[in-house]
Amino acid sequence: MTEKDKYRLFCRQETSIPVFLRDWWLDITCGQSNWDVLLIEQKGQICASMPLFIPLKGIISMPPHTQVMGIWFRSFSTGSKQLTKQALCQEYCKKLIGRLPKHSSYCQNFHHSFTDWLPFYWNNFKQTTRYTYVLDNIHDETSLWQNMSQGMRRNITKAKNRNKIKIERGIPTNDFLDVYQQTFKRQKIKTLGDLRVLSELIAESRRRGQGEVWGGYDADGNLHAAAFIVWQKSGAWYIAGGGNPQLRHSGAHSLVLWECIKHVAQFTDHFDFEGSMIPGVEHFFRAFGAKQLPYFQITDGKFSLYHRALIFLKKQTSRFLNKNSIHGRRN
Repeated sequence: MTEKDKYRLFCRQETSIPVFLRDWWLDITCGQSNWDVLLIEQKGQICASMPLFIPLKGIISMPPHTQVMGIWFRSFSTGSKQLTKQALCQEYCKKLIGRLPKHSSYCQNFHHSFTDWLPFYWNNFKQTTRYTYVLDNIHDETSLWQNMSQGMRRNITKAKNRNKIKIERGIPTNDFLDVYQQTFKRQKIKTLGDLRVLSELIAESRRRGQGEVWGGYDADGNLHAAAFIVWQKSGAWYIAGGGNPQLRHSGAHSLVLWECIKHVAQFTDHFDFEGSMIPGVEHFFRAFGAKQLPYFQITDGKFSLYHRALIFLKKQTSRFLNKNSIHGRRN
């Protein structure tokens, strides 16, 4: 049995593995043949794992619509000394780094619970600190509301009372993709990720009962804003969203996310906005009262011009497939 086969079985047993590191997520975002995994095993137990997205030979990168990858560690037994835990985690890191495929470029974002990147530093990797925003205790609706900024509460109230925005769960995927693309078009930014991948993530997470799309509509049936959320017991994540540029001052986006958070509180106690380094987006997430958490982007080497050209061609092919498949069906 290969390490990948072992990992697939392990994903069905271990509940603490973040959704982005699960085999079904990797199959969709990376492509089944474009990812692999390194495992550390002791006494028949997997103690650490490190999935890898390898879009091209010599390139280890981040797949679309995926906030973090990096290393997962098995939880230590209650009472374990901090000294012991840190020493073991560093040892696992050293072994995994030593087993990395030969590469010219490596880039992975690590979960915010990964706080010790020294083994990578000792091996001449580089690190950039990024930020996400997380809400805890989301079952406490009263506390969440009180901890929001006044502006956020005002937007939610305005959307609901003045603009009569109604929130619907389970909106058509194509409607979501349309409004998702409109946001980036307004900002003159190319659509993030692959629409085919995003469509498949929505379909599979719905099938598993782990994801859904919410939309905010006015009385005339116009879709103002929408959001795609996935969840499991260990957390919920805001994967993608957008709004109609002509209707973006209605407060609908704020109301949509507020309703999403309240809904997923029945499955988990944590909501991760996935963060952003863009000032306006960061301010929007922070206004929900979420706490800022740093996470590491660890890199090594850089893309060659040859690799950049190949990736560009793959993206162009993907856009062509999007036009001929995504908009040809309804979900």
